[in-house]
Amino acid sequence: MAKIRILIIEDNRILRDGIAATINGHGDIAVAAASDGRDNTLTKARAVKPHVVLIDLGLDSQNSLEIVESIKKELPGVKVIGMGLVPAQSDVLEFVQAGAEGFVLKNASVKDVIRTIRAVAGGDTVLPPPMTGSLFSQVAEHALAKGKGNLGGAIRMTQREKEVIALIVEGMSNKQIATRLNIATFTVKSHVHNILEKLALHSRLQIARYARED
Repeated sequence: MAKIRILIIEDNRILRDGIAATINGHGDIAVAAASDGRDNTLTKARAVKPHVVLIDLGLDSQNSLEIVESIKKELPGVKVIGMGLVPAQSDVLEFVQAGAEGFVLKNASVKDVIRTIRAVAGGDTVLPPPMTGSLFSQVAEHALAKGKGNLGGAIRMTQREKEVIALIVEGMSNKQIATRLNIATFTVKSHVHNILEKLALHSRLQIARYARED
């Protein structure tokens, strides 16, 4: 069976080498190349044609999102998994928008990392556990399932819906949002439903932009 070829993009050399050593310990996965995220990244990607790219969310040398977009443009068949330490949900969604199929937390167990690589290589999408069951996991999964076409037009959100999105980004529950906005919990649920309805009409989501407006 052919091995899953991995390209690691991580600017911390110790972490980069550690990830490579860990991954290479599994028979069906092999690190084909590693990059610090600088100018040689695309050259390496073209040369090794990886099945999966593991990329750090917060590269110091380059914009991680731009690298993901460039890789997906030149090598659309390559799967991308973002890595980060407890990232904001909006950050994960930006990676989804850029083309990533999955995200793994840097403090995840080796077993979870390997499982994520295998799942994404096999065509699945994987989001970090803290997002599971949340509004944003549903939105992100919808974006991944529907593809990444251009927006048919601006998504119109009411001011209250923007406030609800911002509080969800902060990790608040429906009850906490209701208390903060001084409205009933069922009203919050109604707003969440409306937000999902609106976003479900589009495959190219701009959640991060809405999350920062207010």
